[in-house]
Amino acid sequence: MLKGLIVGLIAMVALFFGNQYKSFNSGEKEKAIVYSVKNMLDYVHFSPKQLNDEFSVKFYNEYLKNLDGLKRFLTQEDISRLEPYKYQLDDQLIESNLDFFSLSYDIINASIEKVKTIYKDILDTPFEFDSDEILELDPEKRTWAKNDEELKMVWKKFLKYETLTRIVNKLEEQEKAQSDTVKILSFEEIEKDSRKKVLKIYNDMFKRMEKLRRSDRFEVYVNAFASLEDPHTEYFSPKDKEDFDIRMGGKLEGIGARLQADGDYTKVVSIIPGGPAWKEKELEPKDLILKVAQGDSEDFVDLTGMRLDDVVRLIRGKKGTKVKLEIKKPDATIKTIEIIRDEVIIDETKAKSVIVGLKNEIDSIGFIRLPSFYSDFTSDGNNCADDIKKELNKLKDKKVKGIILDLRYNGGGSLRDVIKIAGYFIEKGPIVQVKPGKEKAYIHKDNDIDVVYGGPLVILVNEMSASASEILAAAMQDYNRAVIVGSKATFGKGTVQRFFDLDNLIRGASDVKPLGNLKITTQKFYRINGGSTQLKGVESDIVLPDNYMYIDVGEREYKNALPWDKIANLDYSQDVFVLKNKDAIINKSKERINRDTVFTYIKENAMRMKKYSDSTSVSLNLKLFKKQKDERQKKDEFYKKRLNNNIPSMMARNLDVDLPHINLDSSRIARNNEWLKNIKKDEYIKEAINVMNDIVKTEK
Repeated sequence: MLKGLIVGLIAMVALFFGNQYKSFNSGEKEKAIVYSVKNMLDYVHFSPKQLNDEFSVKFYNEYLKNLDGLKRFLTQEDISRLEPYKYQLDDQLIESNLDFFSLSYDIINASIEKVKTIYKDILDTPFEFDSDEILELDPEKRTWAKNDEELKMVWKKFLKYETLTRIVNKLEEQEKAQSDTVKILSFEEIEKDSRKKVLKIYNDMFKRMEKLRRSDRFEVYVNAFASLEDPHTEYFSPKDKEDFDIRMGGKLEGIGARLQADGDYTKVVSIIPGGPAWKEKELEPKDLILKVAQGDSEDFVDLTGMRLDDVVRLIRGKKGTKVKLEIKKPDATIKTIEIIRDEVIIDETKAKSVIVGLKNEIDSIGFIRLPSFYSDFTSDGNNCADDIKKELNKLKDKKVKGIILDLRYNGGGSLRDVIKIAGYFIEKGPIVQVKPGKEKAYIHKDNDIDVVYGGPLVILVNEMSASASEILAAAMQDYNRAVIVGSKATFGKGTVQRFFDLDNLIRGASDVKPLGNLKITTQKFYRINGGSTQLKGVESDIVLPDNYMYIDVGEREYKNALPWDKIANLDYSQDVFVLKNKDAIINKSKERINRDTVFTYIKENAMRMKKYSDSTSVSLNLKLFKKQKDERQKKDEFYKKRLNNNIPSMMARNLDVDLPHINLDSSRIARNNEWLKNIKKDEYIKEAINVMNDIVKTEK
């Protein structure tokens, strides 16, 4: 059905282009791309924006933000030359007119050349660090420099900050030095060496910027208006599409993280289960990767403004080699982490189960971790629906009292599999509605009356549970089939994207092809109760405190996210297992959470992270800067000691049937032991077991 819809969309757009064909001459590739993307958005996007002055202003602001996100190159004098186009960009899109882009391209290049003459002079002279200067790091809280003189002052502050961070790091290193062989440098020597390192970083950055092509800037321009439709709609040049396919489908040796460009920065989108970053547990979704160094080298490469494919090449590398990343956490904390490159461990990407419980409270609870809704059509045909069915049957054979399904950090995957899995817990009925634009919604149902598991069910989620995870959690919540436990709400990605090859939509014009691809939002997911999973996500029945509870995470942090809305609800019911006294179960959990010391610490830490996230200015006074950093580190250590500790009452053991596979080699044994150890430290699993205990008692 979905395949037919996509074919129909292509046919419709091709028909339009065939009737409205516009010829393009050699050298007009940019115009052909703008024409194709603009019309594709109009005819295929789920909810296309109207091109008017309001759109033009948003496009103008978005493009400037992406062109010079840190406000380090353009001045108000430069902006005044671009300002006349502010209300004309909608008309220029319709006409495939590139006058504004061409002017902006000339201006940004001239600005970069100008700054190249500034930064070296600044770094020639030692900095003074006893003033009360403040640097605002959030560009949205700063205005553009008025003129070249003010721009020079902006750069002086940034370079001073970069130098200051290195000085403080070196001073800390010397303070901690235990060996007499470590050479203790004077402050003047440290300051000079720090400036030298900053100079190298910026020399390298400007060399990279010299290699930026007009086509690189043009992609920024196209994506500035494409992203206004929604944050998941994106233009890919032919090279970018090739790199995307490699990153999504390949088994390249690296760190096991999916990255995306976020303005001038590189943001971690997801961590691949079984990969090196997943094993190290320090890199997380939403982290910004600022710098990269290879091996034990302290020679970091600044990634600011770097193309994503160049970033990936720096991070990717041979198995067994080390890469160091300087990352910025959502609370604005900056830290350096080390990751040993490796391939993804396939075992860790699949569903697996154990028996969990709490001493003197309840035992024999089944626990299943599902990292993603995987479905492999190319090799052995493994899919998560079949694997979940096996785990459910294994746990049923052990006569477990209930099952906890862990969907935390599960970013989604196969729609077909999530519908099958949802069907394991009900007789039959609708699971999700998929609506393409103004057309009627398609209803995806479970038509199999067989029930694989009919006992109590708790589903664990967090802010990174997205897409297919949200479909399953929403369906089980609507059917009153499971208690949803976890973050305030899931990610909130309730949309579907498809790739369209722009070459298929223009006849001839072979001299300007290939044009690239457009990843475009074509559909939206709706719950069986009619509400969308978009933006709001799935709100947990029982909310557990976490580090991001006071910070916008997921779809909610995107300015251009499609809104939540509602369509007609469906008829649905199930008699397999109906939760009784759900309100009482929720209230008992709230009482436990309020009494729990660890959850109290988590709430305090979340408030601290929110405070740090909002505090975007830094002092350039050495003593004050060092004092603030020391205070943060002390607080970090305080909460680190009190969180993620072993829970004495927690029990976790493997199923007997799994032991032969686990004991095949030492690496599997080690990974399994690590998993069991982490379960016994997990406060969220502990509370999920407590909730299950309340459900079981209610049933009795």
